[in-house]
Amino acid sequence: MGDKEKKPLKYRILTYGCQMNVRDSETIAGLLESSGFNQAEDLSEADLIVFNTCSVRHSAENKVYGKLGEIASLKKKRPEILIAFGGCMAQLPEVRQKLKKRGVDVVFGTHNIHELPYLIARAQEERSPVFEVWEKEGRIVEPLPSCRKPGLSAFVNIMFGCNNFCSYCIVPYTRGRERSRKADDIIRELEELAAAGYKEVTLLGQNVNSYGCGLEEKMEFADLLYRANSVAGIERIRFTTSHPKDVSDRLLQAIAECEKLCEHIHAPLQAGSNRILQRMNRNYSREHYLKLVERMRHYVPGVSITSDLIVGFPGETEEDFLETLDMVERVRFDAAFTFMYSQRSGTRAAEFAEQIPLEEKKQRLERLNRLQYQIATEINQELQGSIQEVLVEGPSKTNPQKLTSRTRSNRIVIFSGEKDLIGRLINVKITEAKTFSLFGEIFNE
Repeated sequence: MGDKEKKPLKYRILTYGCQMNVRDSETIAGLLESSGFNQAEDLSEADLIVFNTCSVRHSAENKVYGKLGEIASLKKKRPEILIAFGGCMAQLPEVRQKLKKRGVDVVFGTHNIHELPYLIARAQEERSPVFEVWEKEGRIVEPLPSCRKPGLSAFVNIMFGCNNFCSYCIVPYTRGRERSRKADDIIRELEELAAAGYKEVTLLGQNVNSYGCGLEEKMEFADLLYRANSVAGIERIRFTTSHPKDVSDRLLQAIAECEKLCEHIHAPLQAGSNRILQRMNRNYSREHYLKLVERMRHYVPGVSITSDLIVGFPGETEEDFLETLDMVERVRFDAAFTFMYSQRSGTRAAEFAEQIPLEEKKQRLERLNRLQYQIATEINQELQGSIQEVLVEGPSKTNPQKLTSRTRSNRIVIFSGEKDLIGRLINVKITEAKTFSLFGEIFNE
């Protein structure tokens, strides 16, 4: 056997979309390395290229198709390259139909990631494409290997799937129904992360408040947080996403009582008009959301509240949009991810007749951003002169001579300091505030 045949094959993963996909890619990397693959430094030297895709918006899909075209050209020069295609796009039948003509060797879905090494081996052996996508979610497979990037922060799935069926969202169709991981498995993962030097974890679920569904033991999200708080070595715990319809007092109490839980809640409002919220199938009203904000601030004084907001949802009038602006002014979000509604085929909202013209959506987004950025700047300016505990993450991307760090409320703070501070919790005094970041100096009592 020649040396060439002995050389381990190299892989490269292209990840698109949310934190769930980032976490899935770590699992894919773990599975491949356990099967003898090595990570390629560069795409051009990869023997296997894995697409881990997102289907929340058609624009995300178009990006993937563009990249797939590039890789297909590379494959013409190197026919031995294998292309594997997974993630949310792979769950959609119309996408799988297109992939048959695009030189893809393996297609796998969100429910059968664990089968990937076997599917690759089959494609190599049979020398023909292997498409294996589970239409329905199965049991959660534990434990799966993982290959994480070295660092201080890690994502940890606590559940999979979504039962909410918001009218604009494809996720319940691509990720299946809600299933929770056993608490013991989650805690074991946190302990392993602590032993590997990770300081901060973000617990992930489409709606973490539903944690416990499907488990034999009676367990709520708050119970899990109390257990996670006791893991030695982990210094900060975050979570996302929290659906506004079912944030419990017990959850808010856990944030108040657990010293490692960060005072930051991401509770996407999406729209400020009750009529639009109903059309979105969000299952709460603006009045409910305002009461929730009161409860959050009562239990956790100084809590940072962030949101997702969509403008231009089908049928949104100027009055509806003004109600969103009104909610932004009343709540005063610390930060918000803002989006123009985009039609997503396969969802109910895509069929709604009253689609809003693009120009109008752009104008509304601009007005919303202007207001939200002004509020974020004002809130940040209130922090000038305050002392904040930060986790030092590493050199700043914009100025490598300085360090970047993060407050418990998830704000970026840039300051001057020695590299040996990386990985440590320290206090900084805020000296300057901008819309998206703060600047400070080390504070020694």
